[in-house]
Parts: sequence; C-alpha cells; structure tokens
Amino acid sequence: MSKLDGALAVDEGVLAHDLPYFAFGAGPPLVFLRWFSPDHANPSRWIRNSEIKTLGPLARWFRVYAVTRAPGMAAGTSMADIAAEHARALDAEFGAAVDVLGISSGGSVALQLAADHPGVVRRLVVAASGYRLEEQARADQMNYAEAAAAGRRALHHMAPHSAAVKDRLITAAMWLFDPFVRPRNPADTLAFVRAEDAFDLSDRLGDIKAPTLVIGGERDEFYSTESFRRTADGIPRSLLSIYPNVGHVAAITHPRFARDIVDFLDES
Repeated sequence: MSKLDGALAVDEGVLAHDLPYFAFGAGPPLVFLRWFSPDHANPSRWIRNSEIKTLGPLARWFRVYAVTRAPGMAAGTSMADIAAEHARALDAEFGAAVDVLGISSGGSVALQLAADHPGVVRRLVVAASGYRLEEQARADQMNYAEAAAAGRRALHHMAPHSAAVKDRLITAAMWLFDPFVRPRNPADTLAFVRAEDAFDLSDRLGDIKAPTLVIGGERDEFYSTESFRRTADGIPRSLLSIYPNVGHVAAITHPRFARDIVDFLDES
C-alpha cells in the first residue's frame, strides 16, 4: 500500500488470470480498463501519479480498480480472447456484475467484454473510443508496435498528424523521449496492437445489453464524432455525450467528465 499526496491510499495487486491492477477510493466498484499502454503492468512514477490524478474525482464516489492486460500475451490473441480473460477475472474478484469504464484502447476491450459477457457488466462507460479503430489510428499504433518490437525509436509514430508548428515540436519531443518509455516486453505491445487492429464490433453493438454512456471529444485525433455516434446508435440502451472543441486526451480531463459518469452510474 502506498500514499498519494499523503491522503489517498492505493492498493496494488494482481487479479485472477494475471491481470495487474491498483485500486483506490471508496464506494461501489468501478473497473477502469486502461487506455493504450506499452507495458502490461501497473504504471509507475509520474505515469502512475498522472493516472491516479485523472481518476481521482471518480474515487470520491467509487472504489476504482485500474486494470490492465495480462503480461505474456500470446501472438494471435484476439480481442475476444482478451475480453474472455477479463470476464473470468472480474467474475472471480467480484462475483457479480460491476460498472466498467473503458477509455481509448480500454474502450475496445470494454465493448467486446459487454458484447460477449453481458453478465459481467452492470453499466458501461466508453470514453474516447468506438466500435473500431479508424484507419489512421490503426496505422499509427501498428507502426509504433512494429518499430518497438524491432528495437527502433517508436513513440513519434503516436504524435499528432499536422503541419502545425506545435505538432511538429511534439513529434520531435516524442522521438527524443522514446528511449525512456520503451516497452519492457515489446511482444506484449505488438500482440495487443494486432488484436485491436482486427477489432470491429460494428455488427455486434446490438448484443450489448448494459446501459451505456459513450463520451467523446469533438476534435478527437483518433475517432471521429461519426464513430462515437455510430457506436452509441448501435447499442440499444445508450446515451451519447460529445464535448465541444476538445481532443482525445482533453475529453477525459474535461470538467464534465467525472460528473457525467457519476450521474450515469448512479441511475437505478
């Protein structure tokens, strides 16, 4: 157990089927399925603190379980395989349906989980994510994962695509920063990226029975508003919230983000 800012207790461990997690806050469980991350492990140092800070407002209302994919992911693993592993782990840990929040790549896992294993998910929130990756995002992630697996600099592949000076500076900074954040096991990264590359739930959205909230930024760099709308429209019991003038990351730090989730999950 550790402390954040001397007040927030954080417990760390591993769920069944080797899914790393840490938990903090108090209240009913809220399972957060992590966004794209190079390592199938709990984050450390500044990445850990940033994640806890982002989710902190939710921890005032829920016991937040931040869960990531299991290490040692086999080549050829599908998103359905990943969802099944999560379903078994959550059932073993909680023994009842729980609220699930999936952000970005975690949203892909969450949607597959809710479609394939409806008994595990009570209510679902999908943020900065959709029924499938769009072409540019798929290409960026694959270029990143393949470069990392080959031992080359890779992080710049995830930079914004723009001729703007700001985005060019971000690309350069990510190229320089790459050696400090390389995956510990690039094979895990590549296996997950290939699973998400093939992920497409366009014909399965109607199988999601859990009430669902889809949240997206109007200027998301990886998903269009049309993708958010199609995701929500395909789920029978869904709501859609588009935050104006914000991108992929800013959507989850938006002032409305935590409040919208709390209000939605608090509905009977």
